[in-house]
Amino acid sequence: MIQDIAPHHFDNAYHSYTPREEDFAIYCQPHQVLLKRQEDRIIFPAFRDLKKRNDDILENATYLFQIDEFRFFLVKHVNPEPLSGFQMENTEIFRLAEPQYLAFAGITAYQLYLWYESRKFCGCCGSPLRHDEKERMMYCDHCHAMEFPKISPAVIIGLTHKNRLLLSKYAGRTYKKYALLAGYPEIGETVEETVSREVMEEVGLPVKNIRYYKSQPWPFSSTVLMGFFCDLDGDDETVTLDANELALAQWFERDEIPVTPSRDSLTNEMIMAFKNGLV
Repeated sequence: MIQDIAPHHFDNAYHSYTPREEDFAIYCQPHQVLLKRQEDRIIFPAFRDLKKRNDDILENATYLFQIDEFRFFLVKHVNPEPLSGFQMENTEIFRLAEPQYLAFAGITAYQLYLWYESRKFCGCCGSPLRHDEKERMMYCDHCHAMEFPKISPAVIIGLTHKNRLLLSKYAGRTYKKYALLAGYPEIGETVEETVSREVMEEVGLPVKNIRYYKSQPWPFSSTVLMGFFCDLDGDDETVTLDANELALAQWFERDEIPVTPSRDSLTNEMIMAFKNGLV
């Protein structure tokens, strides 16, 4: 999956570092990140690449995280060098871009960019927030409220019946590939209860034998995904489709599943695990 970057090591502990010339400067806009394509690989600008045309870039940098010896900072109001090769690219590039550790760094940096952009003012009193110096937190000097990065839990659901797996496609989204059922927990609900509720709401089927598979950070939607497999409770496979959520939901025999391996998502790993008889 996208976060599996070994032998590289991801260290997300916060530090009040000052950028060095060799550190990576991550510049984001909505759905876009500044980078350079070198054949089939990506590279982010270092501070040395940007400082000539951006005098205040060091003062406006926010430390994000470190991978091995490389430090990553979020920067604002960047003016790239002409002919440098750096340009704004859609964040979807990180699903497949190489090297994988930079793809993971890019989409994780974008997740933090979205959080910082939405945490400029206090939600309690409306006063401006400031960066805390000891941890990744925004602090209100007026009412002393503290804001930490938002991570939403979500479940991915592999619904099975004998030798069949239920695949779906989302309604009204640009993503058109097969997926598994999914949803967000409600307040006061366990994630196992979320599995049962989401399956009933989206396809009208009861489930049993809910079992945890694996989790994944998913920076594309600022979520942490929790994968579960469960069995159909009974033999009636008739789907009652929630057309507001899904374009289709269809049962597939294990050896007829029309999905191929990809490196990025928990959803794909779960589908391939069932297809290959591993679960």
